Amino acid sequence: MADKLFSPAQLGAITLRNHVVIAPMTRSRSLGNVPGPLVAEYYAQRASAGLIITEGTSPSANGLGYARIPGLFNQEQVAGWKLTTDAVHAKDGRIFVQFMHTGRVAHPLNLPEGSELVAPSAVAAAGQMWTDQQQMQDQPEPRALSTEEVKALVQDFVKAAKLAMEAGFDGVELHGANGYLLEQFLNPHSNQRTDEYGGSLENRARFVLEVAAGTVAAIGAERTGIRLSPWGVFNDMQAYDGVDELYGYLATELQKLNLVYLHLVNHESMGAPAVPAKTVDLIREKFTNTLILSGGYDAKRAEADLQSGRADLVAFGRPFISNPDLVERMQAGAELAEADPSTFYAPGPEGFHQGYTDYPALAATTANA
Repeated sequence: MADKLFSPAQLGAITLRNHVVIAPMTRSRSLGNVPGPLVAEYYAQRASAGLIITEGTSPSANGLGYARIPGLFNQEQVAGWKLTTDAVHAKDGRIFVQFMHTGRVAHPLNLPEGSELVAPSAVAAAGQMWTDQQQMQDQPEPRALSTEEVKALVQDFVKAAKLAMEAGFDGVELHGANGYLLEQFLNPHSNQRTDEYGGSLENRARFVLEVAAGTVAAIGAERTGIRLSPWGVFNDMQAYDGVDELYGYLATELQKLNLVYLHLVNHESMGAPAVPAKTVDLIREKFTNTLILSGGYDAKRAEADLQSGRADLVAFGRPFISNPDLVERMQAGAELAEADPSTFYAPGPEGFHQGYTDYPALAATTANA
C-alpha cells in the first residue's frame, strides 16, 4: 500500500506537500492578544506539515474569551501574524488562520477594555474559565446580541478575512465547532432566539452560512474552510433532536458556497461521545469538496482513511505539540515524544518558550544522544 499520507495533495489551487494537517490548538502565548516572534518560531518549526491551521484567533475584541489568545482585527495583529506567515512560507509551508469567536465561553477579565461577553442568548455556559488575574472563575451569563448586532458581527468576520490576506495567510478556517460562537447559534440550548437567527434549523444555521458566504465573497471560496463538530459536547454543548438533519443541511449549503474544505472534529479519543459513522457518511455525501477528519489519529489509521476515501486530508493535534517534526517521525516509524500538559496553555518556570518551542526535532535528539 502506497503511503498516501506523505504524498502531495491538492487543496483548491494550493498544492500541499503531504496529506497531514496540523489541527488548530490554543496555546495562549500571544501577550496583549498579538502574536509575536515566538509564535512565528513555533509554527515555522512545524512547517513540514501539508497544512497548518492556526490556533483560534478572534475576529473581534468581544471574542477574546481566553487568556492570551490572538486576534486579527487591527493592524498590530496583522503585523504580528505576518511574522508567522513569512516564517512558514520561507519553509515552503501552507497556513490557514482559524477564526474563533468564543461567544459565551469567556470571562470579562480576559476581554480587552471596552469589550463585553456576548452570545446568541443570555444563557451561561456551565463550568469555569482561567483568568491570569484571579485564576479559575465561573463563566458568567452573556448578553444576548440584537438582530442588528448579529448582522454587524457577520461583517467583523468578513473584515478579519480581508486582514488575513493582508497578513499573508493562504486562507481562513471558520470555527463552527467545540461550543464557540458559531456553534452556539446552531444548538437550540444555547440559541433561544425568536428572530430570524433562532428557532428552526434553517434559522439556527443562518449566522454560520452568512459568515461563510461573506467570507467567500471577500476572499474566495478556494481560501475558505470551516470546522464543525456534530454530536460534540465540549463547552456545555448539549444533545438535541435533529442533529444529523441540521448538519446535513449545513453540508449541503456549504457545498453550494463551494468552500474549499470541511473539517470534522471527533473528540472520542479524549472521552467525548463518538461521532456516528452515519453522520460522517451523510456529510461526506452532501459536501463533495475536500473533507478533513481529525480526532486521535495515528499514521496507520490516517493512511487507511485516506486510502478508503473516507477522508481527503487528516489532521493531527496534540502529537504536534511535542513533535515539531511529526511528519518526519511518522514517515520514519520513529518513537514520538510525550508532551507536558501543564504547559499546553501556560509557560513553564523557564518562560513562555517552555513546552512550546523547546521540543527538539528527532535529528537534534539523535545528535545529542
